[in-house]
Amino acid sequence: MSQNISVTSTNASGASAENNDALTQKTFSKIALRLLPFLVLCYFAAFLDRVNVGFAALTMREDIGLSATAFGMGSGIFFISYFIFEVPSNLMLARVGARRWIARIMITWGLLSACTAFVWDANSFLVLRFLLGAAEAGFYPGILYYLTQWFPNKRRGQIVGFLLLSNPLATIIGGPVSGLILAGGAHNGLEGWQWLFIIEAIPAVILGIIVLMRLPEKVEDVKWLTQQEKQAARSALNNDLSERQNKTTIQVSRIFFHPLVLSLALIFLGISMTNATVNFWLPQLIKNAGFSFVATGFLSVIPYVAAVIALLWWGKRSDRKNERVFHIVAPLVLAIVGVALTAFSKGALLNVIGLTMASAGLFAVLPVFWTLPPLFMVGPAAAGGIAVINSIGNLGGFFGPTAMGYVKDLTGDFGSGLVVNIVMLSVSLITIILFAAKTGLKNKRHTP
Repeated sequence: MSQNISVTSTNASGASAENNDALTQKTFSKIALRLLPFLVLCYFAAFLDRVNVGFAALTMREDIGLSATAFGMGSGIFFISYFIFEVPSNLMLARVGARRWIARIMITWGLLSACTAFVWDANSFLVLRFLLGAAEAGFYPGILYYLTQWFPNKRRGQIVGFLLLSNPLATIIGGPVSGLILAGGAHNGLEGWQWLFIIEAIPAVILGIIVLMRLPEKVEDVKWLTQQEKQAARSALNNDLSERQNKTTIQVSRIFFHPLVLSLALIFLGISMTNATVNFWLPQLIKNAGFSFVATGFLSVIPYVAAVIALLWWGKRSDRKNERVFHIVAPLVLAIVGVALTAFSKGALLNVIGLTMASAGLFAVLPVFWTLPPLFMVGPAAAGGIAVINSIGNLGGFFGPTAMGYVKDLTGDFGSGLVVNIVMLSVSLITIILFAAKTGLKNKRHTP
């Protein structure tokens, strides 16, 4: 009799655990369905306002007398102000809440992006780009920190992958649209590139207002989860936080100087530098091969279609395998090979193939990379640490396009400028291997 009772109790316990797991899975799927499409749309607006300068440059450079060096510096100076203001911005977000601060970021960057339509020379272009970086500072790490309040780390690779779809989608959709706007020419006293900045800034302002009105701060705030679902989500999030607190080694006072933070920043520096170079210069690389504005817009889509596929597949695969190091190393190797093919090959077809390989690798690595910082930081340290990593890494967004423009003016060749990116990606590859060995990530799977 007692044996039967014991078996029944065990079965009941197992069934209860399965029910809890099913409820938790259903709850986080529901949260993802509610939050991610809107966050992807917001991030899409951010990248639309980043990549449109590359398309505007096809006619803007001649109209206002921008050299390749000046354009490269103007494209990159965005990241200098981003670097200066990003950590304060993210710490402010942790203090005042995501809803108000993200709304402020989006509305101010939208207005400043529209103002870029009225630059008249290199100096005014540099000033507007610097102000745009200051306005947008903190948006991406702010969203990453916001996601730590809604999803446990073991689910976050795929979640961040969905968020990062915004970047390639901005080119897939924005490229052809930008090409069509430019092909439309001047209207009402404004050139095509001026209309490009104005039209593509509108979504950021509108979405910023919606964020202010609608974005929830935490699980307990929403009405679209049942009480049971809220409890399941909060329990999973608290367990995740507790496990990470037991493992965390970084305090908020040390985020600027801790070797692990600086190592992650160095890894991201190479990734960001190459990504920015490709984003800003890809339209000119294709147009330089003799294509029309419209053809350039559509051909620019190809590398980013590969990026979308890589993002959706690779982050999900990393979560399923509960493995991070290989899923960072492999796409870095692919990106290095792709950039090398672009740098040393001759002909438009090989350039597009190389850029496609590079884009797939560079985007596949990002969602997996961003699962690492929360393994070592929680709370305000996570908010500040993610911002430090992102801000230092984003300096690559200045150096990459600037070096490309300088080398192009110096040699008349784009390929030589890409060699710097190959070197930096190789540094990122070596650093992640050393980082994994130092922290133990290489020898075991982390499932917090």
